[in-house]
Amino acid sequence: MRKLLFYVLVVLFSFSFFPQRAFADSNFTTDFNVTYTISSNANTQVSIDISLTNLTTNYYASAYSVDVGFQDIKNVRARDSDGAIVPKVTKSDTGSKIDLNFNKRSVGYRVKQNFNLSFDTSEVAQKYGNVWDINIPGISNQSDFSSFNASVIYPEYLGNPAFIKPSPVGSNVQSGNKLTFTKNDLGASGISISFGSFQIYDFNLKYNLENTNVFPISTEIALPPTTNYQDVLIEDINPKPINVTIDKDGNWLAKFIIQPKKKLNVIAKGKAKINLYPNQQALDKNQLHDYLKSEPYWEVDNPKISELAKTLKTPYAIYQYVVKTLNYDFSRVESNSPRLGALQALNNPNSAVCLEFTDLFIALSRAAGIPAREIEGYGYTSNSRERPLSLVEDVLHAWPEYYDFDKKTWIMVDPTWGNTTDGIDYFNILDFDHFTFIIKGEKSNYPIPAGGYKLTGDKDTKDVNVQIASAYQDETPKVNAIIELPDTLFAGLPIQGNIAVSNVGQSLVKRQDISLTTNYLLPNNQTFSSEDIPPYGYSSISFSFDRTPILTNKDDTVKIKLGNTTSYKNVRILPFFVNKLFILGGIVFVIVSIIISLTAYLTRRLSLLRKRREDNLRGESQQP
Repeated sequence: MRKLLFYVLVVLFSFSFFPQRAFADSNFTTDFNVTYTISSNANTQVSIDISLTNLTTNYYASAYSVDVGFQDIKNVRARDSDGAIVPKVTKSDTGSKIDLNFNKRSVGYRVKQNFNLSFDTSEVAQKYGNVWDINIPGISNQSDFSSFNASVIYPEYLGNPAFIKPSPVGSNVQSGNKLTFTKNDLGASGISISFGSFQIYDFNLKYNLENTNVFPISTEIALPPTTNYQDVLIEDINPKPINVTIDKDGNWLAKFIIQPKKKLNVIAKGKAKINLYPNQQALDKNQLHDYLKSEPYWEVDNPKISELAKTLKTPYAIYQYVVKTLNYDFSRVESNSPRLGALQALNNPNSAVCLEFTDLFIALSRAAGIPAREIEGYGYTSNSRERPLSLVEDVLHAWPEYYDFDKKTWIMVDPTWGNTTDGIDYFNILDFDHFTFIIKGEKSNYPIPAGGYKLTGDKDTKDVNVQIASAYQDETPKVNAIIELPDTLFAGLPIQGNIAVSNVGQSLVKRQDISLTTNYLLPNNQTFSSEDIPPYGYSSISFSFDRTPILTNKDDTVKIKLGNTTSYKNVRILPFFVNKLFILGGIVFVIVSIIISLTAYLTRRLSLLRKRREDNLRGESQQP
């Protein structure tokens, strides 16, 4: 009897949400329809309908493997046309692998192998504070799929999304509370959707300061500032600073005096409200000049950077170049490697962290004539592989921003997360997860963010505590204006004074007009502008009046009005010669003059008597 041998090829496929690379065989086509149904408790049911179409008569698929970018998966179920399939789940550092062995093998040209895989996960949707976030990893290799559709169904009460990435264009369709994406919509990127108007954070920051000198020193720390993207309330600073000022970049710098050989621990507490869209911040080219210059780590004048900038030209082209050129090196975060700067990042693109992504974007932007600067702060992330934080001291993050002359404001972008999420858009719109601590524009290495004020032996201490909060009470700015002017003014002499404006509230006091009026002193109507004053800060504004006639003897009231605050100062204008000190001085002058005159008179008399005696003696000596 003849023995007939059949050689059957078992084809193993794999699909990856993130980040494994998928394998495809030219003998099959693969179609995916994935539905993410999000419940009101933020749990997500994932249902994957898969269809394998056989393009030959010689092969069949007996098994299938799916790599998903989620470690937390439960209730894993699978079935094909012949019933349930028992899945085998293997965990990994990057997610979970699900192996399926089919009940039935579909053999024959154009025969389809249809099956379904479903599971529950808590890693797709998160509700934190005022925001819901939905983040779905992307397709690792588009070419492996003939078609790929992903639908997201979210609770209706969430309303319309604050943003959708990819943005709803082309075949991206929204129907009620359902969003559908195709393979062309997604590209290699995942899906990021957010609901909410703003996010609130509570912060508690510790700054460790020390004076090792034998004399007192003045120093400053950087507090989280109000910016065009965020509003900040400073609820308490202990101990209280001497003053809090704002530098050109917009940083809030709190000043302290530290005594010799002393340490000072400063605690700052407050809230931050993060907005999705920036407020306008109109600046002219002169004001932006410093944001084009070369700095350490931003080698604007280097020929390699300047030539590259000539070809890229626009912020978006620069962003795309940085995202696609640099590769994030997680090993550098663990080893706390030093900052490389733009040029070294360009020369060594496979060893970058957020500082290098930021430095390269800034250097290329400035070389292209686009004002750019660096932001350092807190980045909220629930997936440190997709959205890593790289400033290891208290785990902070860095990202750049550029000035958009059309929108008349600074625009924040994040090429680091654009790279690590495989292309999610962090250029056209950011998110609620970037909380600014400091801005570096004039200098590339100053100021230092909270978390960087550590003393020897304190490297492992946690000085930055940021938590999601739910309440933020918008505050009407509170100011205290004091007229610094003597009670008594002297006619005929220059009259000068100051207006001390203090911020006694928790929020930023914006620039305001101050009106000063008097009844007699001239000019009797004056207008000044105060500076922006952060909480715990103050500023002083000088003013002056014309000299009054020398015999003026009047009372007057100096009145200032700043917003809803009105202050008064009653003054008396007197001739300078009725001043008690003037009278006392006159008496002293007269007495001194009399003493001097008497002394001179007596001296002269003694001199004459002495001369007369000498003349008499001379005459007696000449007699025979």
